[in-house]
Amino acid sequence: MSFTGNFEDRLMIRELMDTYADGVNQRSTEIWASTWAEDSEWNLTVVPGMEELKGKKDIVNGWEQSMALFPFVFMAISPGYIRVTGDTATARSYTAEVAVMQDGTDLRPRGQYDDELVKIDGKWFFKRRTFISLHGE
Repeated sequence: MSFTGNFEDRLMIRELMDTYADGVNQRSTEIWASTWAEDSEWNLTVVPGMEELKGKKDIVNGWEQSMALFPFVFMAISPGYIRVTGDTATARSYTAEVAVMQDGTDLRPRGQYDDELVKIDGKWFFKRRTFISLHGE
């Protein structure tokens, strides 16, 4: 089974994914940053200079710099699996995005996140996110 563990925890993780996408769509650093653990890692092999960011502060700074390149971004996310074991979990999700660059060029990337998550004080956070481009820029 692709979805295992406590249903309430799986729902909270799904809501974490949705919060992440909402932060992107609203261009809200506060919303987006709230999804990360303090000692997290973000791996973006498709973005030069952001291949691996460690620590919430550097991750958020990198995200703010990249968001400045796009006057418009929309992200939709769909989980492929969520597996909860106590206060840790792994998940895979798929993204469909539309972005407009400063010069007006449209990008429509499709990607995959492989995640490690941690539950701290009853709340789930991304501990490690690895993005893989599946199609598009």
